[in-house]
Amino acid sequence: MSANISAADVKKLREMTGAGMMDCKKALAEAEGDFDKAIELLRKKGQKVSAKRADREANEGVVVALVSDDKTKGIIVKLSCETDFVAKGEDFSGFAHKAAELALANFPDTLEDLLKIDMGGLPLADRVTELVGKINEKIELAAYEKLEATMISPYIHMGNKAAVLVGLNQASEAAYDAGRDVAMQVAAMKPVALDKDGVDQDTIAKEIEIGKDQARQEGKPEQIVEKIALGKLNKFFKENTLLNQQFVKDNSLSVAGFLQSIDKELTVTDFKHVALG
Repeated sequence: MSANISAADVKKLREMTGAGMMDCKKALAEAEGDFDKAIELLRKKGQKVSAKRADREANEGVVVALVSDDKTKGIIVKLSCETDFVAKGEDFSGFAHKAAELALANFPDTLEDLLKIDMGGLPLADRVTELVGKINEKIELAAYEKLEATMISPYIHMGNKAAVLVGLNQASEAAYDAGRDVAMQVAAMKPVALDKDGVDQDTIAKEIEIGKDQARQEGKPEQIVEKIALGKLNKFFKENTLLNQQFVKDNSLSVAGFLQSIDKELTVTDFKHVALG
């Protein structure tokens, strides 16, 4: 080793990278005191850890939703890891919030675009890799959603285990509060679409086939099988599309009916829901 590695140097590298003390010491020794080279070595360690753990399940983590000050733009990011212990750590949750702030500030179109955005001199993707090296678990920025609307109501569910954004066609305090109630509905009832027009044709075809099979198994005559299946499809729309669902806080109303009780023109224009797992 041609360079003397001081405790101060190790401390400095640790502060710069967040890596462990011994990892910093080894990296500086291998890099012969060159900080840039040592940082690169630590990043490579992260990449190796990431590759080594690529087959592990990353079902824990943190989901963060942020909305712009004017409440017209919102984002959700999901940072996944392997264990609940890591998910609850300050390093991990702090990184997730920084990634969310970066997403809101830049408002990229896709997760791939988000991972390319600069975070302190490196792409966000490389910062994730560094975090892998520091924490020694499989970590990935697993989801990103964006939403624009006249007003957006956010909701964080179960200690950052899920997040919802609900876009509304009106901007008022009453609309915002109603949107929060609807966002909680989304988290609880997990609708597949806003209304029946948002359900894809493959899902509709599958539900019709399931309905036909059920009718045949019940011994119904073939000539009414199609009619029964369409009836079951309408039930599917009622149970699985947001505006048609029964409102959880008042089962006498649909979600659409609840919104109209606040203002007859109020409705949801879109929603986003991201959960762990």
